[in-house]
Amino acid sequence: MKKKQKHIIDQIKKHHFELRHLLIVFVVLVLSQMMITYIHKISLQRFLLETREGYQRDYINSLANMSATSLELLMEVTAGADLNDDEKRQVIQAFNIVLSQQLLQPHVEEAVLLLESRDRIVPIDDGTRLLDYLTGGVPVPASDSHRMAVARYREERESIRKTEQIVTITEGSQRFHVFVPFVLRGEYSGVFYLRANPAFGFVTNEILNSYNQTNIIFIALILFGFLGMFYISSYTVSERDEAQRLLYDARESKIKEEKEALFTKRIYHTHHKAEKVMGFIKEDLRELSTDNLDSVKYQVMKYANFISRVIYDMKWFDPPVQTIRSQLFSTNLNEVVTFMVEKLFKRTTRASDHLTFTLDFDSDLPAVQVNEFVVWEILEPLIQNCIDHSGRDRVTITVTTRHDKEQRKSRLVIEDNGTGIAGHLLDRNEQGVQMLFNEHVSTKKDHHNNGYGCYIAYELAKERCGWDIEAGNRDGGGAVFTITITHS
Repeated sequence: MKKKQKHIIDQIKKHHFELRHLLIVFVVLVLSQMMITYIHKISLQRFLLETREGYQRDYINSLANMSATSLELLMEVTAGADLNDDEKRQVIQAFNIVLSQQLLQPHVEEAVLLLESRDRIVPIDDGTRLLDYLTGGVPVPASDSHRMAVARYREERESIRKTEQIVTITEGSQRFHVFVPFVLRGEYSGVFYLRANPAFGFVTNEILNSYNQTNIIFIALILFGFLGMFYISSYTVSERDEAQRLLYDARESKIKEEKEALFTKRIYHTHHKAEKVMGFIKEDLRELSTDNLDSVKYQVMKYANFISRVIYDMKWFDPPVQTIRSQLFSTNLNEVVTFMVEKLFKRTTRASDHLTFTLDFDSDLPAVQVNEFVVWEILEPLIQNCIDHSGRDRVTITVTTRHDKEQRKSRLVIEDNGTGIAGHLLDRNEQGVQMLFNEHVSTKKDHHNNGYGCYIAYELAKERCGWDIEAGNRDGGGAVFTITITHS
């Protein structure tokens, strides 16, 4: 049981974000519905109270008027007639029926005929006394139970006598005192008094209860609707999460494969360079003598450091930034270019007279805080590209460095006298990168393991060192690579 409860709680926690929002919307809707219901209920209650009061007044007035009219008709028929005992009993019975019939109503509290006789107000509530009154006698009430009715009548007698209209007095919100003028043989004789407390609140309560029930049903429908929405949304969200997870796994697997492929190509690219450098080391060691000991030592140290960098790069796909640029590094670009030209490119060319280098350096060029062999990895593929794609039998490579002290910028320009770079390779993609610096872009027919040198140069220069690199063509023909360095 506990495991099942824990499972349910875990399932709810998985979708707490969606549940929270659905609950907020549900609470807002319920509160809004309750507020609207309350306003409607108050308005409806006020309307029902006003309607009920008017209805009660009309109902009591009609009841009292009907009773008074019935008595007047009976008295008109009976007055002056010579009645035997049997007829008197029938008349008394008729009077009693009219006078007591109203008291049978649950909301009628008092019904009495208040007649005036010789400056007296005589309350009559039974047929015998009423018959005595008609035959000329002066009936005396059996009790003083109608004193309050007589007292109220005394207060209203003058206004009733003048207008001879029904007077209704409201006591509180439920009790009514009705005085119906009683006219016998054309003369004002008194009033028929009716005190009633019509209990019509049950009608109002039933309507309001029905309204409350409707509101509860509506809120329940909203609740079940939101529970249904939550179930559907939870199912949809779980399906979405599962689809996203599968998509992320597939994307991560693809990115991992791409990284592994790129890493493999990078190892191949640097390993090829390392093989050439190892050949230079062997050649220098074979030619080692006491005369060239210092120069060979300097060259071998440079080569060895480059080999160490190659091995380090094989360990990391994305090496830490402090191994690329740091305050500890102080690299002279002029020296790096000179060493690469003299100890790399001139040693690998088939015939040195077919390849000429022109170096035009600015002696005021400040050092850069970038690892020397990272600079080597940037410049080597650019110079090699000029050699491989010049399209000339005799190639002249010119390397120029300039420093602008005011702008605190340095420029290193590599150019050749070849046929230049094809126009479509200089176009930029959506990210603003020239096509030449994209991966697998090459003019060679065999693209296997080609089109990677310029890509490495751009990634290292732009992404790792923060330098700007741009390719172009000279006006007189030939390719140009411009590296712009901003000094901090």
